[in-house]
Amino acid sequence: MKDIVVIGAGKIGGAVALMLAETGSYKVFVTDRDQGQLAKVDRHAAISTVAVDIGDHKALVDVLRGKFAVLSAAPFNLTGKIAQAALEASVHYLDLTEDVATTKKVEELANGAEVAFIPQCGLAPGFISIVANDLSKCFDTLDSVRMRVGALPQYPSNALNYNLTWSTDGLINEYIEPCEAVVEGKLVTVPAMEEREEFSLDGVTYEAFNTSGGLGTLAKSLEGRVRTMNYRTIRYPGHQAIIKALLNDFNLKNRRDVLKDLFENALPATMQDVVVIFVTVCGWKDGRYLQETYANKVYAGVVAGKKMSAIQITTAAGIATVLDLLADGKLPKKGFVRQEEIALQDFLINRFGRVYDPEAIRLKQAV
Repeated sequence: MKDIVVIGAGKIGGAVALMLAETGSYKVFVTDRDQGQLAKVDRHAAISTVAVDIGDHKALVDVLRGKFAVLSAAPFNLTGKIAQAALEASVHYLDLTEDVATTKKVEELANGAEVAFIPQCGLAPGFISIVANDLSKCFDTLDSVRMRVGALPQYPSNALNYNLTWSTDGLINEYIEPCEAVVEGKLVTVPAMEEREEFSLDGVTYEAFNTSGGLGTLAKSLEGRVRTMNYRTIRYPGHQAIIKALLNDFNLKNRRDVLKDLFENALPATMQDVVVIFVTVCGWKDGRYLQETYANKVYAGVVAGKKMSAIQITTAAGIATVLDLLADGKLPKKGFVRQEEIALQDFLINRFGRVYDPEAIRLKQAV
C-alpha cells in the first residue's frame, strides 16, 4: 500500500479519498484545517484524518514527508503552497487546479525536481486535454481543436438554468480570469464569457462561451501546429447573458465576495447533475479534410458504495487515474508532467478511468 495525502476534505477531496481507499492499494491521509470538514469524511479502515493549516509550512511538510504523493483538492489560491511543500518533502504532487497562474508556478517548481509535478488532473483541464490530444493524432495536419465541457443540473429550475455542483471560488475564477486560445496559429488571451455559441447533443440545446483555464498546457503543446484552438464551458441557454450582467453591469467581477454570497445563498446545490463532454478536431488526413469528434455524458451515480454527483465522479476519477498511472510507472517519475502526455487508452482502461468510458458497464444511475 502506498501512503497518499489528500489535502481538502470537501466533496471532491472526500470522493478521491474514498475511491483510493476502496481499492486496497492506498492508505489515505485526508488533511484540512477545518475539524468540521474532517468529521464529514467517510469512515474507512484505510482513511485517516489530520488537521493541518496549509499556511503552516513546517506542519504541512512534516505531514507530507515519507509519503508517495500529495493530491491537492484545496482552493486554487492555496495550491502553490502545497506544491512548494511537496518539493521540500520530496513527494509526487498532483492537483485539480484550473488556474493558469498556479500551473505556471507549479511548472517552475518542477524544473529539476526529483519527483513528478502533475497539475490539472481533473475534468477540464485534465481529461479534456487527454481526449483532444488523442484525437489530434488522427491527422497529418491539424486545423482546429474545439473543447467543450459543462457540469449541469439534470433538472434546472431557475433563470440561470444552473445549480452549484462544485467549488464556488473556482467557478467565479473561470468566469472572470482571462482565457488562453490559439487564433490563426498564435497563442493569445481572450476575455471570459465571450464568443457564445449554440449546439445540440442528443436533442438538447446548449450554449458555450469562453472560460478560463480549460485548455491547460495543451495550448502550448500544440502551438504552431494548429490554426484554431479554444475551450468553452457548456451551459443551458440564457445562463451567459445573466452572468455577464452580474459581472459587468453590477460590477460583481470586482466584488467576488458578494458574488460568492449570492451564488451560495440563491443557487441550491444538487447531486442530480450531468457532465457533458464534447471535443471536435478537424484537419487533413491523406489529402482529405476530416473531422473527429468525442461526445460523452456522465451522470451522477454510485461509486465505492456511495452516491456521488457527476462532477465528483469525473473529477475524483481523473486525479485517481493519474495517480494510478504514476504508481504503475506509466508516467514520468520526475519533473513537470502534462496531461497530454497521458494516453487516452491507458486512462480509459484504468479502474478509475472506466467511469468515463461510454462503452464500459455504466454506473448505477442515482435516483
